[in-house]
Amino acid sequence: MASLAWLLIPLFAAIGAAIWGSWAARDRTQGDISELAGYARFREAMAHADQARVKADAHSSPAAHSASDGV
Repeated sequence: MASLAWLLIPLFAAIGAAIWGSWAARDRTQGDISELAGYARFREAMAHADQARVKADAHSSPAAHSASDGV
C-alpha cells in the first residue's frame, strides 16, 4: 500500500503540470490589443505636441529667444 501512495505523488505532479501548462498557454491577446491601442494614442499625442512646439518655435523671433535666455 505504501508503494501505491508513492505512485500518487508523480500522478498529482503530472496533473498539476497539466493545469499549469494550460493556464500558461492561455490566449492573452485581448489585453495586448488595448495596451497597443493606448500606446498608439500616446505616440500620436507626443507627435502632436512636438509639431506644436516646432510650429511655435518657427513663429517666434530669434530676439525673443535671446531675451528669454537671460543673455
